[in-house]
Amino acid sequence: MNIFLRELRANLKSLLIWGGIVLLFTVIGFAKFSAYAGNPEMLAILDDMPPALLAAFNFKAFNLTTVTGFFGVAFTYYALLLSISAAMWGSDIISKEERDKTVEFSLTLPVTRGRLITAKALAAMVNCIGLLLMTWGFILFNALNYQPDNQFYNFVSITMLALFIMQMIFLAVGIFLGSAMKQYKRASSVAVSLLLGTYFISIIASLNNNLDFLKYFSPFEYFNPGTLLQESKLDISFVMLSVGIVVVSLIGAYVTYSKRDLYI
Repeated sequence: MNIFLRELRANLKSLLIWGGIVLLFTVIGFAKFSAYAGNPEMLAILDDMPPALLAAFNFKAFNLTTVTGFFGVAFTYYALLLSISAAMWGSDIISKEERDKTVEFSLTLPVTRGRLITAKALAAMVNCIGLLLMTWGFILFNALNYQPDNQFYNFVSITMLALFIMQMIFLAVGIFLGSAMKQYKRASSVAVSLLLGTYFISIIASLNNNLDFLKYFSPFEYFNPGTLLQESKLDISFVMLSVGIVVVSLIGAYVTYSKRDLYI
């Protein structure tokens, strides 16, 4: 419990910074949306864009003149922000003990390495949930000016669940990298690079139907906002795949961290 609370206090500043970033993105995004709201003539701008670009960024799936359509397009960017923060928290919360030269103190505590990972992982998960709730609140508050309907609220709710699952995927992957990598200083950069790689895979997969199989390698394709809007439910097969990634990553973290020589 002491480790858990210590990590919460240590990461509070980071949580507030990420919350500020999401708030700024939301305010700027809705300010730009005000030009499109209820103005179909603005959609003519999209006619000049390449069809591949429209498909890659879900412009075809949504009506940008509605608040629901705007959020559908913005969903991918929220996914990027929240996933990056989760990956960085996951990798840093483990590797920072070696980076800050506090690992010797941690090893003298009457706890196993497994319990150490558990406490740190729970603290990072609380951070992820806190940022998700902030994001949810920022979106709902800024949308009030555009008279959102029930479809919007239902859509936001289902996408928040999707975002939480994505956070858990990249949090678990980050924890695994932070636990397994001997080059602990590179854990965060590798985690973010891997995340961005899966994002670009999702863009490539959306450009060509022959590359549809790539969607299984990118969590950004597991929860397509257009599909979520139409069906109002998560694809259970991708949910199970997500759970599998989280479980495998955490098992790998416990196994590798318990055996690895730590830098004191």
